[in-house]
Amino acid sequence: MDSSLSTPASVEQAFELALLSDVGTKRPDNEDSCGHFIESPDCVVFAVADGVGGYEGGEIASRMAVDITLQAYRESPPAWGAAKRLYRAITRANIEIHDKALTVPELCRMATTMTAVVVDKGILSAVHIGDCRLHLIRHSQISVVTKDHTMVAGHVRMGMMSAERAKTHPERGMLLRSLGRELIASIDRITLPLFERDRLVLCSDGLYNVLEPKELESLTRDVDAETACRKLIDTANARGTQDNVTCAVFRMTSHTGHTIRTGGWRERLRGLFKR
Repeated sequence: MDSSLSTPASVEQAFELALLSDVGTKRPDNEDSCGHFIESPDCVVFAVADGVGGYEGGEIASRMAVDITLQAYRESPPAWGAAKRLYRAITRANIEIHDKALTVPELCRMATTMTAVVVDKGILSAVHIGDCRLHLIRHSQISVVTKDHTMVAGHVRMGMMSAERAKTHPERGMLLRSLGRELIASIDRITLPLFERDRLVLCSDGLYNVLEPKELESLTRDVDAETACRKLIDTANARGTQDNVTCAVFRMTSHTGHTIRTGGWRERLRGLFKR
């Protein structure tokens, strides 16, 4: 297993985070990547990417996406704010992957999905492209915050296909959006407030294709982030996942931000859990 694990939460740190990537049981190589950057005791950035375009191209694309996004965020002015810094960072990653694919013939097909998250003083800002998924767990209820950018997922949202049929559709992995394929990528942006004891599970499709959302919730309940990560990966491998498997588990251990009082936030969160 390849791991990138943060230090446990402490009295100074408002969160707990662990990330873990594994080749899985069927693939010879790992095209997934993950990484994180702790900026302060109440601000952390983390990302999961799943490369496409063959072994070498997919592995390079996913690693570039994570590394460049984290570096660009780290180098950007804090005055921009977390959401703008993260969006500018993933945009830079897209351009650099696109340019490398154009200049290296062997990498011409490379691209990657990626979801990156920053939690800063209790506010989550995320950028998302492709089919990695970000889950929010609150009071034992789990909701998928992101939307898969695949043809099959689009059909499900339009009522043209059932969710059950989508799970086994032969083209369920056909991406409509990815980093590196186009010079200008269409990237989703998400902002939500977090509260004490909230959990986030960010994962590649190798995990969620074999584990139901309720299992993600139960396997991460009442354990620290590192234990939760290992339980998720081990369970996916025991199920014989067909893909590489990567996850990040985040736990909000205290809340140092400002209270959110606007009704709009409440309505948006209610809507997420009613999906």
